[in-house]
Amino acid sequence: MSSASETAEQRFRSAFERLKANQPQVLPRGTQVSQNNVAKEAGTDPTALRKARYPALIREIQAWIDINGMEKAVQRERQHQRKHAKEEAATTAKRLQAQRDHAQAELISAQRLVLELLEENARLRARLDDLLPPPTPFLNTG
Repeated sequence: MSSASETAEQRFRSAFERLKANQPQVLPRGTQVSQNNVAKEAGTDPTALRKARYPALIREIQAWIDINGMEKAVQRERQHQRKHAKEEAATTAKRLQAQRDHAQAELISAQRLVLELLEENARLRARLDDLLPPPTPFLNTG
């Protein structure tokens, strides 16, 4: 895992880089970066990575955690917004489908009524023709 000439700080830095790249050798993939996990990935006890001994490395780890934590929060917010937009689109689609179905039903009812009125009109015209003889053409005798 590490060579004999590698310093403890180098082992911690290598472990930190592996965790950031999600390529750990000791811990399972997907392990979050933390000060303790960096020490464990380096093959040491978590208490070995102390701020007093490795202040610059600890600041780098903490900065990475802070930045990555903000990125994850932004990603979660975007994911939430996409989910909300998708749900909203599905609700809108259902509402529009219901409106379409209602409009189709209204149209069919109106068409049926028009047909009924046309039939009634034809029936009444026929009855009127039976009751009143058609007008005779005016003959001009001149």
